[in-house]
Amino acid sequence: MMDHSLKSYAAMTKGMQAIATEATDYSKKSYEESVAAFEKLASAKSVETAMAVQTDYMKSAYESFVAEATKMGELYTDLAKEVYKPFETAMASATK
Repeated sequence: MMDHSLKSYAAMTKGMQAIATEATDYSKKSYEESVAAFEKLASAKSVETAMAVQTDYMKSAYESFVAEATKMGELYTDLAKEVYKPFETAMASATK
């Protein structure tokens, strides 16, 4: 049982590191994109251009968020499966 707990803990640690890395990467990318959009907005020569820049940025930010939320959901699902796997194996062995 201790071996299964250690394997589960190792899987959880690995999964949480992957989630943290993904969140950090997304935050950095999101920040860089917002700075770039602000620079474009600040240099806009007309209201129409400013509105187009803002619209493009909002569309891109929304699509990026949806993609990231999907990816994070998959990472959490994979984490749960990997953490449970050692116990699932133990239960299968015990019922034979």
